[in-house]
Formats: sequence, C-alpha cells, structure tokens
Amino acid sequence: MSERKLFGTDGIRGRADEYPLDRATMFAAGVALAKWIGTNHVGPNPDDPEVVIGMDTRESGPWIAEHVAGGLAQGGVKARFAGLISTPGLAYVAAKGPFAAGVMISASHNPYHDNGVKIFDHSGFKLPDAQEHLLEAHVFEWAASDQQPSPMLLSVDEGLDHAYVEHLADTLPGGLAGIRIVVDPGNGAATHLAPALFGRLGATVDCIHNHPDGRNINLHCGSQHLESLRARVLETGADLGVAFDGDADRAMFVSGSGKTVDGDAVLLLAGIWLKKTQGLKEVIATVMSNIGLKIALARHGIEMVRTPVGDKYVLEEMIKRNAPLGGEQSGHVIFREFATTGDGLLTALRICQIVRESGKDLDALTAELEIFPQLLVNVRVKQRRPLEELVGVKALIAEAEGELKDAGRVLVRFSGTEPLARVMVEGPTQDRVDHWAHGIAEAIRVELGG
Repeated sequence: MSERKLFGTDGIRGRADEYPLDRATMFAAGVALAKWIGTNHVGPNPDDPEVVIGMDTRESGPWIAEHVAGGLAQGGVKARFAGLISTPGLAYVAAKGPFAAGVMISASHNPYHDNGVKIFDHSGFKLPDAQEHLLEAHVFEWAASDQQPSPMLLSVDEGLDHAYVEHLADTLPGGLAGIRIVVDPGNGAATHLAPALFGRLGATVDCIHNHPDGRNINLHCGSQHLESLRARVLETGADLGVAFDGDADRAMFVSGSGKTVDGDAVLLLAGIWLKKTQGLKEVIATVMSNIGLKIALARHGIEMVRTPVGDKYVLEEMIKRNAPLGGEQSGHVIFREFATTGDGLLTALRICQIVRESGKDLDALTAELEIFPQLLVNVRVKQRRPLEELVGVKALIAEAEGELKDAGRVLVRFSGTEPLARVMVEGPTQDRVDHWAHGIAEAIRVELGG
C-alpha cells in the first residue's frame, strides 16, 4: 500500500487555511466521506445517513465544520453539529447516536493556528489506514474536478454531549466526594466538560485556564505546560491536578507534592490496579514509553507490548490481544472497557478512583517507577527521506546502539502531524543520552534541516 498523502498518525493536520487544511480540501473531505458512506452502506440508517461534527475552541473550527458539512451535503449526507466537544466525546456520540460517522475538528496539543480533522466510523473507532487511503482517493478525485466549495451554515445541536457526560459519570458510581482537584483544560474542549463532570461527582474543583478566546488553546497551559498547574496544586494543597490537551483525549497529572505523573506512570498504577481487580496480564504501550515502565510492570508479572506511536495503533493491538489497557507516555490512555479512544476525562476518573480506593496518593502509587534518562529532540526538516539513505545519521545511530546495548534505546522517526524528525535516546546516564540525542539530531539537521 502506498504512503498516505493527507492522513498522518492522527488524521489530517496542518495550518488552518493552508493546504491540506484549506477550504477546498476540507470541502473535498466532506464529499469523500459522503461517497465512502454511500459506497459502503455504513451506519444504522444507510438510506438516510447522518454524520456528527464536533470541534475544539480554535477560531478556525467553525468554517472548517461548515466546509466539511457542505461537502457531505453535496454527497447526500446530513450533518449535525455538536459544537464544542472533546474528541472522545465525539467518538462516543458517533457510536451511540444514529450516525454513519463522526468528524472531530482539532489539532490536539498544537497551537491555535493549526487545525485538523479526525474521522471516526459508526462504531466510534478511528478509521484504519486502508480506509483513509480510500478517502484520499475520493478527495483527490473531487479536487481534479475544478468545482468550487459551497459551505453550509451550521447551528449547534444542543445536548449531543449530555449522554457522553452521563456515560463518564456512570463509570464511577461511588463519586468523588472528598477529592480536591485542580483542573487545567488548556482553554480547550474540556473547558466546560471537566468542571461539570468532576463537580457532578462531588469533587471540590478548582479550574484554571478555562476562558478560551479562539487563540489561547494550549498557550502556556494544558497537558504540555504543567507549570501553572503545579503551582496551583502546591498553593492550594489539592490532592492532585490534571491538565488536558486541546481536544481532551490526553491527560497529564501533578501529585500533591508537585511531581509530574505522565502516561507511563498512569499505565503503571492502572496496570497494577487492573491486575488486582481483573487479572490483567499485559499493557500495550508505544515505542516512546520509558524502559523503566517495562521493568516496573515486570515486577508485578505484567508484560509490556510496544506499538508504533499513535493511540490508533495502540487500540488496534489492544483489540488484537483483547487487552483492557493501553496508552502513550504523552497521556493518551485507553480503558477499553469504557472507550474506543484515548480519553483524558475518563483517565482522570480512573486515577481518582485508584487514589480513593487504595488510600494512597499519587506519590506513593508511582514511587516504584524508575525513569531512565530520556531526551527527545525535535528537528525541523524541509523534506523526508528514508533514514537508510542518510549515511551519517545511520552510522551515528549504530554507534549509539552499540554503546547503550540493553541499557538504552535509540528511536528516530518522522512526525505524522508536523514537519519534524523526532530523535529519542534513552540510557543509564543523562550525559550519554544528551550526547547521542544532540549528535544524531545535528546530523539530521545537516542533511534535512529546515
């Protein structure tokens, strides 16, 4: 199968109003999705198909939604607009409502000027690569027709997200009374959902960065910027803090002492909990997870299985192995009993449940996780070429792997959502990790740098 040209590891991403996030391509995406639905007769109502569309708080979200909806309409498919909703919330609505598919408009943790489109099928799962190939063919077919896009005005269908909030609340019948939590929705999709959910369950909620203006999503806040969350937790003496990314499909935590609790730490404490309660045998993680997680899980008789980066690939492996838990170091965690995708709000509920039921705080629950020194260096590139063609880079990688052996790892890959090469080195000492990561990054910069 040839490489996909539009879809990356998590949908179509780019700078809003520039290809592939330009108006014509977004309209074409709607046309393509309508054609795919009609050809495959998918959804509960194949004779009268509907697609639900949602978005985060970016200023470009409404016009993208209108262009996708216009393309759907041209293909004979109705669009219902959920407005502001999280990615997992949109996936849940797509699966539980009368919809053939769902479209989420978000660029996750990226800055406001970026945006993206993620497509879910009528079961709430992200489309597999083969189906994205088919959609791309339909997009390019429409683009070659020289037609002009005709967007459709949309009004928010109030209440589409209510069932999602109820679903989350129902996963924790004991509630959260007595838990004091600081919530940072990152001025994104969880701005209204998070405080409503935690408050409904009886937690004492202190919310920061919850005044989106279309341009402040992820700006010095959210899951990639924990400084203000940590300060607020320490200032107020909260039990813990949680930060979400722009579309709330990932969560990062801060313990009462100010310690960062990332996706690896969540996989450890959730894995131990699920082993005790459900007999869990393995956890699905990606190549980015720290080797310390693998070692800590092994102490409890739990195997760690790695996949490529992307929660879509984690989920595929979970389904293949019938595994209940998987996720990424970045905070995407999938509890398959309750969700078809990474869900930051659901993860936060599970963490609060484990804290409450264990009687231990996050510091105690994650104490045994020894994090091996790890450095990730991003290199902006003008072009992508197979690493096998980069002789100098390939030689440095081999040299680093020869030194680190079983005590470390070298991972070099291209981002699926940005023009970046990512160099990750992990090893027993920080100085050698830094040496190899920066050295390999510089070699890539020389050959491909932007």
